[in-house]
Amino acid sequence: MAKKQRLVIIGNGMVGTRLVEEIIARDGHDLFEITMFGAEPYGNYNRILLSHVLAGTQQAADIFLNPLDWYKEQHIQLHAGRRVTKIEPQAHMVYATDGVAEPYDTLIIATGSTPFIPPIKNLYTSEGNFQDGIFAYRSLDDCANIIDYAKQARRAAIIGGGLLGLEAARGLLNRGLAVHVIHISPHLMNIQLDGSASAILQENLERLGICFSLAKNTVEVLGQGTLRGLVFADGTLLECDMCLISAGIRPNVDLAQEAGLQVEKGIVVNDDLSCSLQDIYALGECAQHRGRTYGLLAPLWEQARCLAERLTGRALPLYQGSAESTKLKVMGVELTVMGQKERSQEHDEVVTYMETARGIYKKLILRDKRLIGAILLGESQSAPQLLQLFARGTAVPGNSAELLFPQADEPISRTIAALSDEAQICNCNGVSKGQLIATIKHGKRSLKTLCESTRAGTGCGSCKSQVQALLELMTDGQTIDDPSIHYYVPGVPLTKPQLIAAIREQRLHSVSAVFKALAGGKEDPSSKAGLASLLKTIWGKAYEDERDARFINDRVHANIQNDGTFSIVPRIYGGVTSPAQLRRIADVAEKYKVPMVKITGGQRIDLLGIPKQQLPAIWRELGMPSGHAYTKAFRTCKTCVGSEFCRYGLGDSTTLGIRLEKRFQGLETPHKAKLAVSGCPRNCAESTTKDIGIVAIEGNKWEIYVGGAAGSRVRKGDLLCTVATPEEVLVYAGRFMQYYREQAKYQERTYDFVERLGLDYLRQLLIADAEGICQQLDEDLQAAVDTYVDPWEEALAPATPTQFAHSLEVVEKIPLL
Repeated sequence: MAKKQRLVIIGNGMVGTRLVEEIIARDGHDLFEITMFGAEPYGNYNRILLSHVLAGTQQAADIFLNPLDWYKEQHIQLHAGRRVTKIEPQAHMVYATDGVAEPYDTLIIATGSTPFIPPIKNLYTSEGNFQDGIFAYRSLDDCANIIDYAKQARRAAIIGGGLLGLEAARGLLNRGLAVHVIHISPHLMNIQLDGSASAILQENLERLGICFSLAKNTVEVLGQGTLRGLVFADGTLLECDMCLISAGIRPNVDLAQEAGLQVEKGIVVNDDLSCSLQDIYALGECAQHRGRTYGLLAPLWEQARCLAERLTGRALPLYQGSAESTKLKVMGVELTVMGQKERSQEHDEVVTYMETARGIYKKLILRDKRLIGAILLGESQSAPQLLQLFARGTAVPGNSAELLFPQADEPISRTIAALSDEAQICNCNGVSKGQLIATIKHGKRSLKTLCESTRAGTGCGSCKSQVQALLELMTDGQTIDDPSIHYYVPGVPLTKPQLIAAIREQRLHSVSAVFKALAGGKEDPSSKAGLASLLKTIWGKAYEDERDARFINDRVHANIQNDGTFSIVPRIYGGVTSPAQLRRIADVAEKYKVPMVKITGGQRIDLLGIPKQQLPAIWRELGMPSGHAYTKAFRTCKTCVGSEFCRYGLGDSTTLGIRLEKRFQGLETPHKAKLAVSGCPRNCAESTTKDIGIVAIEGNKWEIYVGGAAGSRVRKGDLLCTVATPEEVLVYAGRFMQYYREQAKYQERTYDFVERLGLDYLRQLLIADAEGICQQLDEDLQAAVDTYVDPWEEALAPATPTQFAHSLEVVEKIPLL
């Protein structure tokens, strides 16, 4: 038997370990004794998911791809926590810390990249370390240090508005910090996005409470040993007590350069990925091929496959370079980008569609009827077909604009079926359609087991719908039930009925108690708001309010606007006001210089542009209750003038509307709920397109409609029942409201809820009382109504000392002497 070759790999990151996996899959153990060096004292982890660890949605242990035991099982010698300090190409030796030395026959350099640290004055202490509160953001240790420091911080600045910077912003926002992103470019993610897409993304993120300063160059750190703030080139400054630097990356080439390898931007490699000296190869972010370096995973996986084929002698492919494309989520927003983002030749065709209100932007760039670039923001249904066309370079069929608007009834399985087996489904973990098919054929017939076996869908999650569609296609729909698809919130593995039963049985009154008892103590920030709403529905006054479980709107009881100010909508029952009330509103608007006073579509008055710190004073002077225009709750009941004044009026819609509004005010619901009462079938209050709508008809009767909509979707409500008195309206509308509160999925609108359960079923439950639950629904609703407290009373007694504290903002710099 021939002696095994000594294969040494410098770099235990995602690319280096992926190469080893590809070699092992090709029986590489028969050819090589494999030794790896990793500067970090761990196995291999998914660096992309560091943002999930920072956000608290995953634990560090969850993102490991190859733990230390895996290397032992594969008979790989791993020098974990030992940094290579020198390569001697002539002697074929590698030297590392702690006196470790290893000979090689073939050497692979996969050293990745290092964070780019901009030249900022006073960034470091005299000892050469960052000032306290300043962090680079690249490794698992960085992440742990940031999480620990964030516990004592209040205001964080992120230098860098690329993908990693924005994900870092989300993480710190989830941990309760005020967050301000500073970016040197005029628009976010300028490498991937054009200006229009960036503006829409920015608007989406500002709604979450993140502030931005664009075209800002950070030149100096304020503080002596501990960060106090940042100074910009234009003379302004930003107060902060924590700063993350995420301003890009640079190929890690120092080791190769010292060894005499040809280095430009990266380590120069040929088409076979060999370097300028014999028996040395490089791949990943540190490698430069045909003048280009790559930072996305798909090209790096392609390099790993190509090199594994060559090293094992299976084939002798050449790496031709990669057309870059990726699918990901930016703070929960779907994004697909590929190729060019702008027209580069005069005859290039550009097709765009933009819907700012819904956060959607689509752009195609075509040359000679072939797709050379695309951006899809806020929508992913078009992505599979576009990625296929882009990867293959085939001509775009038919009308190119139609590619942006797949038919609503077009099943995703048809799109998936058309993809080649080489098509990459999961970008985060480099999983192809062919790999998924092979795994399904080996018996993984549920989404959960398929994802666990292949790692598909365990990154940003944007590919899960495609993985599910492929699974159903390959099994003719005979998948094994996976209850995780129906979890009420993602962080607690229970359906809503199971979750409610467990909460009641174990008497869990707070969000943290639910995580501790039902999720192994692992907190998931993305689940907190849904759990808080459910717990308040279940327990009423006994619910233990934890403010970090709320979104910013619910913490300060006002609706955040795109400039970081807030709007407030006082409750005006039934739209009926008085001169004195209007005078108070006018006086407040004048005194506090409110930028805009607007009559809303629900016949209420909206005061917009109010800084957070002014909210309590305005509430006190208004002397009116909250209109709950900022939360997942009952909002308002719109009315017409009805029989009081209208010559067509058949019922007193105003009085009934006021009764409904007073009864339901403040009720938490799975999604916002709007009501209306119309005094006759002319329907001036648009009752038939509300979540619950009441219409007066001949004979002194009232029709009750449920499940209507007039927003992004228009739907006429279904007639639940017809009743004879306003008291019956209150009863049956209340039963529907309470049943919706208890049974709907989190963020499920009433129109989806009604369609899912069916009108006949709801009538049997709520009118005929077929299951004997109506009395309990009535009692539970009354109990919820009895717990109502106007949240604007916190103007007198804030829930926390910083509840209405001044938001992070850029202020004029005081001249430095």
